[in-house]
Amino acid sequence: MDVDRNKVNFVFQGILVLVALGVVLKYAGAAILPLIIAWLLSYLLAPVVNFMTRHKIPTTVAVFIVIILLMGILYLSGTFLYGRLSAFAAAYPKYHSRMTELVASLTGRLHLGTNPLDGVNWGQSVGRFLMSLSGSIFVFASKLVLVVIFLFFILLGKPYFKYKIMKSFSQEKANQLSQITSSITSQIRRYLSLQFLISFVTGILVWLALELIGVDFAATWGALAFFLNFIPTIGSIVASIPPILLALVQFYPNLWPGIITMLVLLAIQLSMGNGIAPKVMGDRLNLSPVVILLSLMFWGWLWGIVGALLSIPIAAALKIACENIEPLHPVSVMMGSGKSYRRELLKQGRQDTVPGNPMAPVKDGPEDP
Repeated sequence: MDVDRNKVNFVFQGILVLVALGVVLKYAGAAILPLIIAWLLSYLLAPVVNFMTRHKIPTTVAVFIVIILLMGILYLSGTFLYGRLSAFAAAYPKYHSRMTELVASLTGRLHLGTNPLDGVNWGQSVGRFLMSLSGSIFVFASKLVLVVIFLFFILLGKPYFKYKIMKSFSQEKANQLSQITSSITSQIRRYLSLQFLISFVTGILVWLALELIGVDFAATWGALAFFLNFIPTIGSIVASIPPILLALVQFYPNLWPGIITMLVLLAIQLSMGNGIAPKVMGDRLNLSPVVILLSLMFWGWLWGIVGALLSIPIAAALKIACENIEPLHPVSVMMGSGKSYRRELLKQGRQDTVPGNPMAPVKDGPEDP
């Protein structure tokens, strides 16, 4: 009885801790969000620092060089995004008139009687959207100062972390902890690097394909595909809708460019998302669709668009950490998609169903006579 009461108390305490953690993350997001971004960036940039330190460059100098290069890349990216948004805002009236003409034509062909866009001030709506997007970019840019500061100190401390472990624990315990942290670090770095590379290739392919078709702002849609590709499935769908709609409006009354755009983007997203990414990254890093949805909702609710973009890398990092910590290994298994586990069990001769009882649990070997 006491054991059951202790389990119930433990569950409720865990729920209270999660609620308290959510409140802290919500209201301390201004400081925690830059820290998480810096923490994720450190996995991508630490190998560069290590490479330079191995070539006799002092750690502080190496970190300064990496930070300066990163700031240069961020400046060029910000300039590019601002230029794209300004160009789109300047060209919007032309697309607005064409959209009105297209909808009016479809309304007449379908005999709907009334234009569904009547009463909708698209100029005002899009203007508000661009203003809010510009505001989000400005807020994000203002937080980059904190990101750079956090990243500087994280990179400075990373080379000495293993020595801190060796000094703090016995040799056996230190070796065990070092092995666990090294495994977690290498797997998170591999995941983030491959995800960045796959997203970058996806963005380049989208840009080149739309450029060949002749869709306006092809580079903008390529950049959008790059960023949203960090969100599996949902991100690729959201990134494909604007260029398809723009192609339909731009080439009206010829609908074929819009159809070709849809088919090409679908082929790119399917080949990268369902073909290349699983083979390169491995099924073990695949997350369950439920975990993806919950992570997207939770981190998006906490920190908006930036939280949604970071939701899947954070979830993947948590899954990798749980996989390498023995007591939390079941949590990692439940966060995964399960495809690799099914193949593993089938190879071992274990069946996921029993003939005549599809709901029966997995059993090891043949049934007892």
